[in-house]
Amino acid sequence: MKKIQHELIWAIYFTMMMIGWMGIEKIGGFHDTRIELHPFFTNLVMIPAIAIYVMAIRKKRLQLGGRLSYKQAFISGSIMTFFVTLLTPLVIYISVTWISPDFFKNMIQFAAENKLMTNTAAIEYFNLKSYMIQSVIATPFMGLITTAIVAIFSSMKK
Repeated sequence: MKKIQHELIWAIYFTMMMIGWMGIEKIGGFHDTRIELHPFFTNLVMIPAIAIYVMAIRKKRLQLGGRLSYKQAFISGSIMTFFVTLLTPLVIYISVTWISPDFFKNMIQFAAENKLMTNTAAIEYFNLKSYMIQSVIATPFMGLITTAIVAIFSSMKK
């Protein structure tokens, strides 16, 4: 457990950031009154997400005395991504159950009214099961890409 404690802690930080981000989206009206801006605003979460990966890998480098190979950085980021992937369904559940319980209803209505998809297609897409499946597929993909890029810069010797 001690070997992966660092990555687990940073995955928890990442999870807390995501829950906070969902709260910001809700407070900002991106789940209801400004729902048309949701697709654009929600993608800005990449900024703090990447920042957390950078901080986690830099901290790992410090723990190892300032020396971190690309392989070590990639493994650390990959382990963190594994834990983030495990915790992401919890983020989705908290987000749509407690923070924004009308999110799916609002998204379905918006998509159907604006002819972005049929009502049936919107119902099939905007629901808890669908979002959890999407998150379990997308999270490792995005996490590993982020890890690969961050590891390049973090493993450079200063």
